[in-house]
Amino acid sequence: MTDIRVVIADDHPIVREGMSALLASLPGFEVVGVAKTGREAVKEVVTAQPDVAVLDLQMPDLDGIAATKEIARAAPQVAVLVLTMFSDDDSVFAAMRAGARGYLVKGAEQDEIARAIRAVAAGEAIFGPAVAQRVLGFLTGQSAREAPFPELTGREQQILDLLAAGLSNGAIATKLGVAIKTVANNVSAIFTKLQVADRAQAIIRARDAGLGR
Repeated sequence: MTDIRVVIADDHPIVREGMSALLASLPGFEVVGVAKTGREAVKEVVTAQPDVAVLDLQMPDLDGIAATKEIARAAPQVAVLVLTMFSDDDSVFAAMRAGARGYLVKGAEQDEIARAIRAVAAGEAIFGPAVAQRVLGFLTGQSAREAPFPELTGREQQILDLLAAGLSNGAIATKLGVAIKTVANNVSAIFTKLQVADRAQAIIRARDAGLGR
């Protein structure tokens, strides 16, 4: 069976190197190009003609949405999988409208990333759990305001979900690839917006709303 050929585009070298190392360690994948800007991503895709392009949304030169549109125009046979920090509705639906076949939020497990790459290479559409809830809500006519805790930002909802799953601030920081201070600041904002006194109360409210599963 032929290896799935992949181009990786992200402006953070740690992410690029980590993704390259991950795919190199797994059978069935070959990294044929890396890029740190949107324009480099489009160039690598057109030159290398991979099966899948894994793109971040926030890149210099040309953002991931614009790069996805360019790839869809110049190399429509290449499947785009978005791997980003953003899980808000605007980002998700803009990426899908631009032509992305999959959407994962950074912090996804390694096997989830590998599975998503295989899926989009096979012509399937795939979403991470948090994104899938948003897409299903949209398709069933549920408005964003009916989602749990609409007062929270996408990042705060993501962190609250992990809190409800029982993760510590340190574990959340590691999973999302951010500083522990960033997590702590978001947790404080969550407490304020939900009008809860402590972590335990926040977890109870989150689990009652179906988070943390």
